[in-house]
Amino acid sequence: MAVVSDSIRRARPLLGTFVEIEVAAAGRSEMEAAIDAAFDAVAEVHRLMSFHEPDSDVSRLNQDACIRPTRVDPRTFQVLETAAELYRLSGGVFDVTIAPALQAMGLLPRLGGDPVLSRNARFADAIELLPEHMVHFRSAGVTIDLGGIAKGFAVDRAVDALRGLGIASGMVNAGGDLRIFGEPRTVHVRDPRDPNRSICRIDVADDALASTALRFDLFDGVRSGSSAVIDPSTRRPAGSTDGVTVRAPSCMIADALTKVVMISASDAGGLLEHYKASALLIGTGGDVQITSDWHHAVHLAA
Repeated sequence: MAVVSDSIRRARPLLGTFVEIEVAAAGRSEMEAAIDAAFDAVAEVHRLMSFHEPDSDVSRLNQDACIRPTRVDPRTFQVLETAAELYRLSGGVFDVTIAPALQAMGLLPRLGGDPVLSRNARFADAIELLPEHMVHFRSAGVTIDLGGIAKGFAVDRAVDALRGLGIASGMVNAGGDLRIFGEPRTVHVRDPRDPNRSICRIDVADDALASTALRFDLFDGVRSGSSAVIDPSTRRPAGSTDGVTVRAPSCMIADALTKVVMISASDAGGLLEHYKASALLIGTGGDVQITSDWHHAVHLAA
């Protein structure tokens, strides 16, 4: 008879952050095997879609896709298809071709010289998604970063791995990208102006959450005053909102929508509705806005 443990929690450095996986309500050996499989799924997404790994699909595309159509893994192609859909539905607000702006800010490494900050290199004009998982960049100035959307996809893949091995309840957390299934949980969201303080708690059940906010110095807690979310129309950091948390059915969509809401604020309502998502926005003055369908699950701190 399998020995049943209440829960197991493990963490590993992946995707440029620490990935934490917790599972419950199964035999210990089954939970250990499921956690290993989930970490393997995350590591595979890292291998395929990391901007930093020289042999990743993303690095090969950035190097070769402007010269010739380049074949990528079906999973990378799936993320690119989702990015293309989000670009179209957001009116270009979500755009993975903003990598040169992130390089110019020092948030991504400069590979082979100064980044090309061409405003003409937008997804719709710059990237062709072709049959048989082939990708072509129409000019040499195109550089992509799948970053957050790939991290959200990795969380979803980890959850699929856990469920596929019979785990009925668990959580996967990758540095602000979180997905919970089975037993409901309460998640505390930190105040983007003071990360030592919780601004609210959110009841979560079979949903994904993603958050983004202004950058802080991890050592002295000083806010940098800018966001790592780039507005594609200006190629500059978004500045109208201090922080955003989005709830969605998948972590890939939740992560992508945090970027759109960070830039567009309340104008993103139609896109949130399309993806059956909800949002919490913290304005620069500390005011909190919550979409009307989410008030019952969000409890603001006193």
